[in-house]
Amino acid sequence: MTDFRWPHPESALCVVGVMSGTSCDGVDVAVVEVQRAERLRVRTLFAWTQPYSDTVREALLRLASPGTSPEEVCRWNFEVGEQLAEAVLAALARARVQPQRCHLIGSHGHTVWHVPGHSTLQIGEAAVIAERTGLPVVSNFRARDVAAGGQGAPLVPYVDWLLFSHPHRSRAVQNLGGISNVTWLPAGGGPDGVLAFDTGPGNMVVDGVVRLLTGARYDEGGRMAAAGTPHLGLVEELVGHPYFRQPPPKSTGREVFGLDYARGLVERGRQRGLSDADLVATATYLTARTVADAYRFLGKVDEVLLSGGGVHNRTLVRWIQEALAPVPVRTTAEEGVDPDFKEAVAFAVLAAMTAWGMPGNLPSATGARRPVILGDLTLP
Repeated sequence: MTDFRWPHPESALCVVGVMSGTSCDGVDVAVVEVQRAERLRVRTLFAWTQPYSDTVREALLRLASPGTSPEEVCRWNFEVGEQLAEAVLAALARARVQPQRCHLIGSHGHTVWHVPGHSTLQIGEAAVIAERTGLPVVSNFRARDVAAGGQGAPLVPYVDWLLFSHPHRSRAVQNLGGISNVTWLPAGGGPDGVLAFDTGPGNMVVDGVVRLLTGARYDEGGRMAAAGTPHLGLVEELVGHPYFRQPPPKSTGREVFGLDYARGLVERGRQRGLSDADLVATATYLTARTVADAYRFLGKVDEVLLSGGGVHNRTLVRWIQEALAPVPVRTTAEEGVDPDFKEAVAFAVLAAMTAWGMPGNLPSATGARRPVILGDLTLP
């Protein structure tokens, strides 16, 4: 059992950030040192992903579908808690860090359903994580922002500002997870000037189309998309979805762009005689197009920093670069942050802020009435 005593506020906290994303691929874990100062200082000590088994992944995809029973949600809330705890302990072992050297876990959990501005549900029982690890857990981050009138997402913009703001260059930090979101950081600006929102699908629609066509989990390296040709007429129809026209603040998820959406894309593509490769190319081009179109809501952008699993899809990245040219597009790796673990790092930082009694949301991003302290604290 860990003795629950915070170090002096000026001392650094060792926090483990845990993230299960909408792609349902696995658990991202980041061991992070957070130092409280005039501006928080963040240093990533170790990062690792524990993949989900096919059984867990299929269950998580099923939970995000209409008709899921309360029994399933209840059971998998605890099962995902076990998965998250196991991933934390495995990551600490790989990093050769004893759990008692850490102060806190920040667990985003796994989003089952998200109704922007109304309600949100993440599973991964914090009591299980605390019991298995012996560490206090901050969880359920999104609910407080929703209660304060916000979208509940995105919640990483403050950390984006800490890590990537620049005195002379305005940046767009573009995350390509299951859902794609952007954080706009005006040059030399403070956190109050940040704008952030979900641009729409990231990997989600592409993964859904690939799954329906081949049974595979994703288009590795974007090779299937590269072998096809996007149907621009179908893309024009798809970008007519009301979400893409809606101004920020806004957020979305699998409820809108999940497997049913991918199934509809496939059906409409088949009616046009598209091959499998053309369908994947169309889904991939749709993602790039909606990312680029969303930048009309931003101010000046001098450069774009990509993160998330989508950075490994070379075709998607190339089409984003072409759509945003001549603005340079690179990854957060060039700024010292592994693009696969930016969000796990962010939830570690948000947990530290909660421990210090600091608000973690940005009303300019979520639309909340005021800044609020995020999350629930579960003691070991």
